[in-house]
Amino acid sequence: MTDQHQLGRPIGRKAERTRATILEAAELIFAEKGYAAARLEEVAARVGIRRASLVYYFRDKRALYEAVLAAVLGDLLERYRAVLRDAVSLPARLEGLVRAWVSFVGERPSLARLLLWEVAEASATSLAARFIEPVIDTVAATIVEGQREGVFRSIEPTHVISALTGATIFFVTAAPAPAPGQRSTSNGLSREQFNDFGDEILGFARRLLECDPDAERSGRRNDGLTSRPKRQNRACA
Repeated sequence: MTDQHQLGRPIGRKAERTRATILEAAELIFAEKGYAAARLEEVAARVGIRRASLVYYFRDKRALYEAVLAAVLGDLLERYRAVLRDAVSLPARLEGLVRAWVSFVGERPSLARLLLWEVAEASATSLAARFIEPVIDTVAATIVEGQREGVFRSIEPTHVISALTGATIFFVTAAPAPAPGQRSTSNGLSREQFNDFGDEILGFARRLLECDPDAERSGRRNDGLTSRPKRQNRACA
């Protein structure tokens, strides 16, 4: 029970707009300062309301933080589900998921910083797991299905996901922190930079999963030796 709906309070259009504005401000502040250092007073000031008014929507800092995580990671999960609805082949699903991830973080760089803070403050908060797990499980399920079908090589899916996530977070957080009101920008990085990075991270994912059409056609193994073409590469051609 974290928000006004769950507390049984009626919500009108103005209240919905205020709630959305609070979430946007809180997302940036939690991304800037982490859960421990963020203050409800600062969120309220950025929105232009009193702290008491903010508590009308979110009863405490934990409730607000959980609502931010639910909103950000819920939006990412919807991107993933859209990819899986549209893509047919497993390699196409993999590419779509990777590009959706990079594109989302480019548009909403606060997510990268929220995840970093979660790592740094895990012992203090441990609130994000239930919001992160469905996102990870969606990608992992695609990798596992590809492994069952012989499209991807045998590798722990969470290792692939961690490698791709870590590389993206480092890329994004190397740029300046987003200023208030800049959530939907690329965090100081151009669209071309993100497109190039998306190509590179997709190539990285293919190498991790041995999804290499050039190696398939030539019969090369990743160690440079020749071998019979592997079935797990065939669908990537």
